[in-house]
Amino acid sequence: MSPPHLHSAAQRVLRAWAAPDESQDALRAEYLAHLDAHSDAVLRECRAGHITASTLIVDTSRESVLLTLHPIVGRWLQTGGHCEPDDADLVAAAAREAAEESGIDNLSIDAVPLRLDRHAVRCRADDGHATILDHLDVQFLAVAPAFAREVCTHESLDLRWWPWSTLPEDTDASVRALVAAALERTGH
Repeated sequence: MSPPHLHSAAQRVLRAWAAPDESQDALRAEYLAHLDAHSDAVLRECRAGHITASTLIVDTSRESVLLTLHPIVGRWLQTGGHCEPDDADLVAAAAREAAEESGIDNLSIDAVPLRLDRHAVRCRADDGHATILDHLDVQFLAVAPAFAREVCTHESLDLRWWPWSTLPEDTDASVRALVAAALERTGH
């Protein structure tokens, strides 16, 4: 069972979120139905899939985004991952994951989700067995503090700032959609 505070916080943020289009609103409805159906929906133990939180980090000039070369997926992605029972809400989960993966503290995270992305991922359970599960990702936007220095941790193979217009060639559509949403929100 999910910690009640985290479960209800996820429901609140998704109910309040004004989705930018019909497909995002349909995902929002799916996420809320999933939360209603599964008391453990915000924890990795939910084998029916689970809510995750990620962050696209932009620099203070809002000219570049920080992507991590994910050690399992082997692709450039935004920071993010599983919610933990100690997280106060999805923003706290996204901030914690961003700091763990980038080494940057004191990110200024916009508490309003940027977009949602549902994707299948090989996910390990506590018993060590891995299966393909849905991640119902709630994606946020954060601005790095001035003079922030990224630090590659054990959770990243590499970290790199990429100008908006020159993302890695193999960047998948979900990351490109996230970057496009960030560009729109930041007024670029």
